[in-house]
Amino acid sequence: MLKEYQLGVVFDDGRVVTYDLKDDIRTIPDFRALETECGLFLNAQLDASRTCISWNDRIDLASDTIYEYGTEEDNGVLLVAEDECGYKKNGE
Repeated sequence: MLKEYQLGVVFDDGRVVTYDLKDDIRTIPDFRALETECGLFLNAQLDASRTCISWNDRIDLASDTIYEYGTEEDNGVLLVAEDECGYKKNGE
């Protein structure tokens, strides 16, 4: 299980990383909504170009950033996210 405000991402090349958004939430004003709006964090979506994860029209994160700064994980990990309100979502 991922800790709160972490994304588990599997890239096309098979690399699996965990990206921790806690610092982004602290330092980027628009990202604070991920912490304050129940359920928003779990609404992460990959855009059509597969180059960005977004939550709404003000919060997005480039896949290059996730790839470069994410922590590498073992393949085959089951990714489950949980937000501050206890909502859970299995990785797909």
